[in-house]
Amino acid sequence: MSETVTDGVGTDEVGTDEAVTDDAVTDDAGFIEPAPMEDDQTELFAGDRGLLDPEVRRVLVRLLQRRFLTAEKHRAQWRTLLEHQSVIESRLHDLFVRLVVDHDRQIAYKQQVRSGEVDVPILLRDDPYNRVETLVLVHLRTVYQHEASSGETSARIDLEDIEQGVLTFFDLDDNNLVRPQREIRDAVGRLAAEGLIDEESTGRYRITPLVEVVLDNNRLAELTRWLADNKETRS
Repeated sequence: MSETVTDGVGTDEVGTDEAVTDDAVTDDAGFIEPAPMEDDQTELFAGDRGLLDPEVRRVLVRLLQRRFLTAEKHRAQWRTLLEHQSVIESRLHDLFVRLVVDHDRQIAYKQQVRSGEVDVPILLRDDPYNRVETLVLVHLRTVYQHEASSGETSARIDLEDIEQGVLTFFDLDDNNLVRPQREIRDAVGRLAAEGLIDEESTGRYRITPLVEVVLDNNRLAELTRWLADNKETRS
């Protein structure tokens, strides 16, 4: 972008042309004085060459920063996403990242593109759940599925219920509950931070529809069988 000019358009050139008078300018009905370049607000920061509106950029950044974008908690950004979905998808595709928009659950999230035919640089870090986090997730997903099949529109659970359900998969011969309880609560904290559960009051959680996205029916059945087999092996 060129440097900002001083008052008087084309000062360097007009200053040497004494034949141009003020009357010649003011008598021209078609003359429109250009706005000073410093009034141009398209740049959000010095050297900005971005083309997206600020609110669209913020949605794009949030999708990259966080695992999910939900209409429930971010209604304005959800509307922006739907209005500008095509251009946001295009920007993510440039990074080999796929956008998934679940209109039924009103959830949007990203997926790393992987291909055996194209050399795809990996942008998104794979941060899998550990064993205890997986146990908590399976328990939450099972409760959510049970409540949904019973016609309930939402599922809620207490921390004590989570602990009781998950502790059955621990070897508690030493009767030491401190370590497994701490691990379970750490797992609950991570899932809450990711939005899979929402703490409505101390120790009381609402299970969100995100658990269905993270753990679909096929994966839930697979993990449930694996946990049952593992439990029988230990007993």
